[in-house]
Amino acid sequence: MAVSDPVADMLTKIRNGSLAKHEKVDITSSKLKLQIVKILKNEGFVKNFKKVSKDGISCLRVYLKYDEKQAPVIHGIDRVSTPGRRVYSGYKDMPRIYNGLGIVVVSTSSGVLTGRKAAEKQVGGELICKVW
Repeated sequence: MAVSDPVADMLTKIRNGSLAKHEKVDITSSKLKLQIVKILKNEGFVKNFKKVSKDGISCLRVYLKYDEKQAPVIHGIDRVSTPGRRVYSGYKDMPRIYNGLGIVVVSTSSGVLTGRKAAEKQVGGELICKVW
């Protein structure tokens, strides 16, 4: 079955895997997904990731992170912009997620950045997802 929104599928796999307390999830790879997972690792939402080949298909293996009580570090992960409804924001109007406790991932002309870094660089773009 063809997936019409691969990024939303990736976010759903991460959300479901963390709620089911899996150690890792495998996601088909793309450049955009790789950049999003790098941001999630740098911001401390996932433990680690690596590229693997599964039956000749390039995949990302994302290792999920839990706190000392085995509760998932990712409390919520939502897609903002969809293929049918794109959402854009300028750097002055960049949304804050839970008063700075969460992040928003933005696709800008300078690459895929967090909302905070996009505002520092003074570039706006398409809001991909929000994580808290």
